Amino acid sequence: MQTISKTKKLILSALLLTLSIVLSRFLSVKTPILTITFNFVPIILSAVWLGPKYTAVIAGLSDFIGAILFPFGEYFVGFTISNILMGLVFGLILYKKQVELTKKELIIRLIIASIIDTVIIKMCLNTLWLVIMYDKAFFVLFGTRAIKELIMLPIQIITMFFLIQGLKPITKKYLV
Repeated sequence: MQTISKTKKLILSALLLTLSIVLSRFLSVKTPILTITFNFVPIILSAVWLGPKYTAVIAGLSDFIGAILFPFGEYFVGFTISNILMGLVFGLILYKKQVELTKKELIIRLIIASIIDTVIIKMCLNTLWLVIMYDKAFFVLFGTRAIKELIMLPIQIITMFFLIQGLKPITKKYLV
């Protein structure tokens, strides 16, 4: 895969940012302690196509803009930090400049990045933010959130593997 021009990167970033906001704010199921969403899709696509810097910015802006324009509860900067870290993790692990990942490399990198994101960011860090916000016991929240995250983990990996593979022809045609 050749490098993408800066103009295409900006346009693609704007599209992925918008898609992330729509998926997280309008097409998700939310409760005070759990959120089921597919906003990982544009974040992971950004990681594969644009790299860690763009992905971290897109993920951070997605949370911040979404929280300001379409609030669900109070805004807490910890979740924006978590989103930025998620973008960095996926970007650092999934982006391979000017080289296309093999299917085996892609699945291994998706598994590694998703496990790091799920365990460290979603299960631990996001639970910590909820403890700070709502003054609840960490392990009570952690148990509920861990079940949801462990169910979503294989769904995320399988969804993204087939989506990235399916989008390869379009990527080769339009992003070069």
